[in-house]
Amino acid sequence: MPMLRLAGQFIIILALFGAVAAFANWPIYRQTPNGTGIVILSLVHGADRRAECRRLSPAEVAKLPPNMRRVMECPRGRRAIYVELDIGGRHLYRANLPPTGIAGDGPSRIYERFVLPAGEYDIVVRMRDTPRTDGFDHLREGRITLAVDQMIAIDFNSHRGEFVFR
Repeated sequence: MPMLRLAGQFIIILALFGAVAAFANWPIYRQTPNGTGIVILSLVHGADRRAECRRLSPAEVAKLPPNMRRVMECPRGRRAIYVELDIGGRHLYRANLPPTGIAGDGPSRIYERFVLPAGEYDIVVRMRDTPRTDGFDHLREGRITLAVDQMIAIDFNSHRGEFVFR
C-alpha cells in the first residue's frame, strides 16, 4: 500500500512537471513579427537655457533680502529640442520635445521604438537645441544592417555632442 501511494505521487508530480515544460515552450509568443528588428530612438538631453544670465545692478541687489542677494540672475528654464529621424528615406519621427521638470529646467526625454523588416537602411537623425529656427545643431547619417530580432539603439552623447548608434 505505501509503495502504491508513493508511485501515485511520483506519477502526479511527473505529470505536473510535464505540463509546466509543455507550457514553457508553447504557445510561442513573439514581441515582434517574424523577419523584423527594432530601432530604438532613446535620448535624454538638456538644451541651453532659454535666456542668458545677466548681471544685477547694485540697486537691484540691494532690493533683495539679505539671504537671497546675488550678483548674477540666471533663469532656470531650458529650451525645447527638435528631433527628426529618417530611416530608409522615410520620415519616421519628428517632434518638438519640451524640457521636463516643474520649472522646465530638466532635460528633454524621448523613447520611441520602430519595428522594421530586416535589411539595410540609411539612417539620418537630426537635432536642434539652440534658438535657431532652421538647420540643425547635431546631425548623423549612417547605414545600418538590421538583422532578424536585432535591436539597434540611437542615443545622444551630450559630452561629445554626437549621436551614437549601438
